[in-house]
Amino acid sequence: MGNTVSCCVSPESSPKLPSRQPAERLEEIQTSTEVSDDNTAPYLQHISDREVPDELAQESNPSDHARASTIFLSKSQTDVRDKRKSNHINHISHVSPGPLSKKYSSCSTIFIDDSTVSQPNLKSTIKCVTLAIYYHIKNRDSDKSLDIFDEKLHPLSREPVPDNYSRVDPEHKLIYRFVRTLFSAAQLTAECAIVTLVYLERLLTYAELDICPSNWKRIVLGAILLASKVWDDQAVWNVDYCQILKDITVEDMNEMERHFLELLQFNINVPASVYAKYYFDLRQLADDNNLSFPLEPLDNQRAQKLEAISRLCEDKYKDLSRSAMRRSLSADNLIGIRHSNAVLS
Repeated sequence: MGNTVSCCVSPESSPKLPSRQPAERLEEIQTSTEVSDDNTAPYLQHISDREVPDELAQESNPSDHARASTIFLSKSQTDVRDKRKSNHINHISHVSPGPLSKKYSSCSTIFIDDSTVSQPNLKSTIKCVTLAIYYHIKNRDSDKSLDIFDEKLHPLSREPVPDNYSRVDPEHKLIYRFVRTLFSAAQLTAECAIVTLVYLERLLTYAELDICPSNWKRIVLGAILLASKVWDDQAVWNVDYCQILKDITVEDMNEMERHFLELLQFNINVPASVYAKYYFDLRQLADDNNLSFPLEPLDNQRAQKLEAISRLCEDKYKDLSRSAMRRSLSADNLIGIRHSNAVLS
C-alpha cells in the first residue's frame, strides 16, 4: 500500500498520473498480440509494463520522491529574497545592526544543538512546520478547497465564524498556537510534526487543493490526526481530540479522516529519504528566517558521552572490516598458494 505502481491503483485514479490516449492503448494491444502470435504459449503482459506511471509526474511530487524539492521551501523563496534585499539595503545605508541573536563557537566554548534527524527538537520543529504552513497560505496560487475542510460548514468551535474568514490570512503565531496546543495535549513527538507536513503537501498535490484561510485548520487537524496514528505506537483516538477541541463531534472527525485518506489514495507511506529531505529543508527554512535551533554549550558530561558514542561506532566499524577481510581471504584457503620463481637477468 502506498506505491503508485500497484495492482490496486490504476493510472486513472490518480490526479497526477495522466491517462493514456486510446491510440496508445490500441498500439499496446497490437504489440501484445504480435508477441503472443510468435510464441506458442499465451503472452501475459506484466502489470509493471501495463501501469508504468509518468516519471515526470512522480518526480514532481516531493512527498513521494526524495529528489523533488519541497513545496513550502519554494513558496518561501520570494519572501526570503525580499528579506535579503532589505538587509542588503540596510547594510549599504550604514544602519547599525541589532544585537547578535546567533551564538558562535570559540576556542574556549563549543555550541551544539540537540536536534538531529532521528531526534528533532520539538519546539523548533513545530515552529518550522507552522512557518511552512504559513508560507503555503500566504503564497497560494488559488483558493481551491472542498466542503469537508471548510470551517464555515464544519466549525471547530461554537464561536461564530467571521464573515471575512476566507479573506484574512492567519499569522504565523496563530498557526503555531493552534498546532502547539494539539501537540501538547496529545503529547505528540517532533517526528510526527514532520510527517504531518508530508501528508499536508501530499494532500495538496494529489487532490489539487490549496490551503487557504477557510480550510487550514481542518486540513492541519486531519494531517495531525493521520500522522499520529501512523507514526506513534500509542496513537491518540479521535475521541481524545474531541476532548481537546470540545465543540467537535466524533462523527465529524471520522468523516474528515475518511475523506483525507481517500484523497491521499490511502498512500500513507513515508520513505526515510523523504523524511530526511523534509527535515533538512525545514532547517534551511529556519536558517532563512532567522529561526535558530537552540544551542547549548558543550560541557564535560556531554563531551564524554559523545566520545563514548564515537568510540563505540569506531569499534563497530573495525569489527565489520575485520569480518569482511576474513570473508575475502576464505577463498584463498581452497587453492594452494603458488610461489613463482623469480627470474634474475
